[in-house]
Amino acid sequence: MENHALIEVQGLVKRFGPKVVLRGLNFSVQPGEFVALLGPNGAGKTTFLRILASLSSPSMGMVLVAGYALPREAAAVRQRLGVVSHLPLLYGDLTAEENLRFFGKMYGVNPLESRIREVLRQVGLEKRARDLVRTFSRGMQQRLAIGRAILHDPDVLLLDEPHTGLDQDACEMLDEILKEEARRGRTIVMTSHDLARVEDLSSRFDVLSRGVICASVPKESIPKDGLLTFYRNALGHHEGKGVE
Repeated sequence: MENHALIEVQGLVKRFGPKVVLRGLNFSVQPGEFVALLGPNGAGKTTFLRILASLSSPSMGMVLVAGYALPREAAAVRQRLGVVSHLPLLYGDLTAEENLRFFGKMYGVNPLESRIREVLRQVGLEKRARDLVRTFSRGMQQRLAIGRAILHDPDVLLLDEPHTGLDQDACEMLDEILKEEARRGRTIVMTSHDLARVEDLSSRFDVLSRGVICASVPKESIPKDGLLTFYRNALGHHEGKGVE
């Protein structure tokens, strides 16, 4: 099984000057898994996701995504990734359709126009296809950001706190899109502070604390409503060891 991992990380270290953020992190994701990456602020979750997304280089260690090594084969990795952060990073003066067309051309999506229509339908924005993105609500922008991330049919979807700043309705709509992507067999890694939300969505939970993955458990091994207990125990046990 190990050889077929879609993401394989071994001994990952990331330093910013004298500050060590990731300290020999190991991480492996099989095709079709939906991994929730949990951890306190400052644990290194966003840094780790940025490295997987080829937006930041590791200081040491091995990072393979879809069989390609980072940072050396970053261009090949980007073709296989869709990335969504808590900032939509869209062009406000373009329409929803134009935003997707811009990214679709960049990724060489073909046939592009039918794919744009399909994605807008999937994220529930087909009626707003020709409206400027700056007229969209925060939730609509985030839905379009997910549409952009899945436009080129990537193997892996990376999401960094995608629910941040969304109201309840927008969060629920986002969850439906993520569930649909998971049903389609997309491999997803998502950071989140919202345990109740990820408990419903994810197939596996990994806890990042002090720069390493200190615990990992599949959903079926957690009793109902037991994620918070698992999370607290993982952090308490790890911090109790005095790891620095």
